[in-house]
Parts: sequence; C-alpha cells; structure tokens
Amino acid sequence: MGFPQHRPRRLRQNPAIRRLVAENELSARQLILPAFVREGLSQPNEITSMPGVFQHSMDSLKAAANDAAERGLGGIMLFGIPEERDETGSAGLDPQGILNQGIAAVRAEVGDELVVMSDVCLDEFTSHGHCGVLDANGVVDNDATLEIYGQMAVAQAQAGAHMLGPSGMMDGQIGVIRQALDAAGRQDVSLLAYSAKYASAFYGPFREAVDSQLQGDRRTYQMDSANRSEAVIEAELDIAEGADMIMVKPAMSYLDIVRDIAEFSPVPVSAYQISGEYSMIEAASANGWIDRKASVLESLLSIKRAGAQQILTYYAAEVAGWLKEGK
Repeated sequence: MGFPQHRPRRLRQNPAIRRLVAENELSARQLILPAFVREGLSQPNEITSMPGVFQHSMDSLKAAANDAAERGLGGIMLFGIPEERDETGSAGLDPQGILNQGIAAVRAEVGDELVVMSDVCLDEFTSHGHCGVLDANGVVDNDATLEIYGQMAVAQAQAGAHMLGPSGMMDGQIGVIRQALDAAGRQDVSLLAYSAKYASAFYGPFREAVDSQLQGDRRTYQMDSANRSEAVIEAELDIAEGADMIMVKPAMSYLDIVRDIAEFSPVPVSAYQISGEYSMIEAASANGWIDRKASVLESLLSIKRAGAQQILTYYAAEVAGWLKEGK
C-alpha cells in the first residue's frame, strides 16, 4: 500500500504554520550591539558610511546602553576612539582613557542587566593603525604586543567589563590574556575570542567609525579569505588557551566558516555582521533596491542558520524592537 506524496508546501500556507515549523528564530538576548565612544564629543556624531550608527559621547553611550538593556539585548561591545595616539597605543592602557571610562560608565548604568564587553586591540589607539606594536622593520611584533594585551585586558576588567574581546589575531593572545587576568584575581572575566578574523574588504566603514590611522593592510596577521581549514585550527587553539566563547568575523561572507566551527566547538560560537555588511544593506535599501526590514532579518537569520548562537550587529537594538512588536 502506498502513502500519499509528501508536499512540503502544505507547511508554508500561512504565517501561523510557517511560524510553527520554523527551524531557526532570532532572539534579542542573542544579539550584541557594537558601540563607539569618542573622546571629546559633547553629542553623538553620525558615521557617514554607516547611516544610523554614531560615534557616541559619554552621555549618549550611557543612553544607548540603557536602551539596549531595556530592549533585552544580550550585550554591548565597546570600542574607544582617543583624541591622541602614539606608537604603542598607550591610551588603551590608561585607566582614565576613553575606552576604560566608557566601560566604567556603562557598567555603572546597567550593572549586570547587560553583558558589558570591550575590544582588546591596539588599532584604535596606535598612530600607525595596526593591531600591535611595530618592530624596527615596521612589522607587527607578536610577542611584544601580547605583553601589552595582557595589561590592556586587566585595565578593562578593572574598569568593569564582564567579557573581553581580543580581536588582534596575535598568536597566543588568549593564553596570555587569561594568565594576566587570573594573576590579577579576575578569574570572573570571560573571553570572547575573535578566532577566525579575516582580512576583509568589508571593514571600510568601521575604519571611518574609529578614525583609523592605518596605512597598508593587516594581511600578515588576519586570515586570508581563501582559507577555510585554517579557521578551525585557530578556533581550536583559542579554546585550548582558555576562550569561553569564539567568534567568526565577518559573518555574511563567511557562513561556511561559521558552520565549520559550530559543528565542533564545545563553547558558544558568535559571528559579527560587520560594518560593510551593514552599509551594503543600508545603501541598497536607501536606493529602493531591496526591502530594508526583510533584508535585515533575512541576513541575520542566515547567520543564525549557519550555527552562530550570538550575533554582533549594528541592527541589534532596532531588531529587538521589531521582535518585541511581533509578539
């Protein structure tokens, strides 16, 4: 006796059925908002290449953090933009530097209602724009940079960060930072490792956002976009060194990498929908070529479907509002 032919279209007939059988969904608690705080600002400054995203003053940063907490977001990732830079990025170590001030201000505002995260990297603070200090030949010195990362991580922990995001792609950075935090009695502070961070063409708007001083590129330490298996090796090393979570960056052009890492990782996997990915959606929707809201949601669902458990996105607060409205 034969059975009636299965027709998948029957499960697509109306929104209620589609919602019932959806395999993936977005949740505000799994979204993380990247936020920029710039020294010397008295009011927020919109980033030209990222409409709707701002360099914050301290007051507007606190307001954004409170809004993020009220919307039920999972976290906020802070980036600092100092007025003065030098060869070693010393402003990143200063307890009174803009990033550490921002961390302290946000933590005072939201307490434990929102995971306060911060970027452990020197690129925003160096006069040359690289993620580490340079040797006499102008090449990033991995081990000298690690020493600074350890100090920077402790300063951010003392400022109040719950979680640190080492993003410089230096070999051994997670192990060194974990040791520095533990030695400082900050075993409570967790690490979100930028394990597979590619040398991407899509970072352009971010460099405007942080007023990057970079000349040249970062291809000697960020990953080559041609490589796939190398990402798994990087993630395995970070986990072995003590990473509590790991990340793939960018997200949308590297969904295969998200999938590869999610399939083996014993720790949560995140992905960063970066500035260029945001700006492309904004530009296309501003020209009327795509539906903005539908495209934003589809792009984030693709990242979630690939295996990311958390997503860093500049749309986080807006999407959280949409999700709330839909309930």
